[in-house]
Amino acid sequence: MGIDCGSQVVLCEYPIRLDTYEGCSHDCRYCFARMKRDISNVKPLHCAEQVRRFAAGNRTSTTSWCDWRIPLHWGGLSDPFQPAELEHRCTLEVLQVLKETQHPFIVSTKGRLVAEEPYLTLLSECDAVVQISMTSPLLDKLEVGAPTFAERIEMAARLAPRVKRVIARAQPYLPQCKASLMEALPEMKRAGIHGITLEGMKFKRRKPGLVKVGGDWAYPEEELERDYLAIRSRCRELGLAFWCAENRLRSLGDSTACCGCGDLPGFEGNRFNCVSIANGSGGGPSELMRRPGTAGCFKTLHQEAGIADVIARRSFAELMTDAAGAF
Repeated sequence: MGIDCGSQVVLCEYPIRLDTYEGCSHDCRYCFARMKRDISNVKPLHCAEQVRRFAAGNRTSTTSWCDWRIPLHWGGLSDPFQPAELEHRCTLEVLQVLKETQHPFIVSTKGRLVAEEPYLTLLSECDAVVQISMTSPLLDKLEVGAPTFAERIEMAARLAPRVKRVIARAQPYLPQCKASLMEALPEMKRAGIHGITLEGMKFKRRKPGLVKVGGDWAYPEEELERDYLAIRSRCRELGLAFWCAENRLRSLGDSTACCGCGDLPGFEGNRFNCVSIANGSGGGPSELMRRPGTAGCFKTLHQEAGIADVIARRSFAELMTDAAGAF
């Protein structure tokens, strides 16, 4: 599906996900999408008209709770600027729509096409924030189909003068990358990167030193907090913004909007979400969110028999409150 509101709705300020491809040839060994599908089988998703309808205010059962121009988060399960784009041009089609409609969006990528023509000019004509995934040069060997860390620094330098802002997305973060990431922060600043957002690696299988967090195995909170505080301190010395996408530590960031866009005019997200509520920084539900029948996006979280009928009668506000209580 081109545009959807999946399980991330209970966590994120920007939950409306957009993907122009299924699968990804960057073949990053750590990619969480591998748990969901065979990412080696890349398929185009021609969804430009869906984007046009969404930008015009048309909503589906999964987005019926939202009545404003919430930014799209592009690149949820696949990279829109991967090499397949040279053949299929799905991303180009959507960029042209986003230019025409001026709908705000955040695109996450590590694909080199994002800083090449015609994409660079189109992005400069859109209401766009670009997140470049870049944790450390140490991960180059795990990102075999992607540009190197050094190449991504160069991409950021080309993009920074042309878009609203460029964010370095250090996701996944591994403690062994701390030193090399700290060394790279001055390079990021010189390239025009606005700030950095971090989230620790999650594992499906237990490994020594990890702790259980929800359905995943993760680094202990105190270990990540120690590293993040050191990285945050260096960011502040350099004038880089800092956000923490680690739900356990979201309050360490400059704001709980970990995409780095919470302060941008026109990039108003959904502040009535689990993380913001848990951190005491969330807003209240809108009138529309209180309306029965607006909870359709929660179907992805509840797979029990007969639950669809129950959800159809509930409001977004009710189920978000329930989910936040269990968070």
